[in-house]
Amino acid sequence: RPKQPPTCFCGAVQLKFPLQGPGLVETFICHCVDCRKVSVSMFATNFTIADPHLTYTRGRDNITAYSQSRTIATDNTMTNYFCKTCGTLMYRASSGYKGLNFVRMGIVDDYRLHETKLKPRVEQFVEERVAWLRPVEGMKQVGGMWVGSTFQEESKKE
Repeated sequence: RPKQPPTCFCGAVQLKFPLQGPGLVETFICHCVDCRKVSVSMFATNFTIADPHLTYTRGRDNITAYSQSRTIATDNTMTNYFCKTCGTLMYRASSGYKGLNFVRMGIVDDYRLHETKLKPRVEQFVEERVAWLRPVEGMKQVGGMWVGSTFQEESKKE
């Protein structure tokens, strides 16, 4: 059965984005306290999509946003975009990184992409990683927030 494009848990919201640059900026694991809280896990797996490459194929009117800066390590305001029906966190945007959207890996229904084009390349806020989790072998390890692009670094080497 073919996989459907990225959706929320109930399917009311569907997004579209590229699987390569310049729209796909980075793929990463985040260990910051905020990502732990909002993902209800010990880390979050995300990828960064640049504006205007993140679009809705349906359900834009079914999105609600919640913004705050109190718990954000960078002191920026982080806006979280959720499905109004099922509560799925679709993506986040930071006031400090305008034009970038931090999309949640879990909304990607084609799990093959988790192992290929969207496989995380960076672990960030590694100083906040719990002791019982080890660094992912071969993945760039960064203290604090990573603002680069391993995709751009790679293309410069070629």
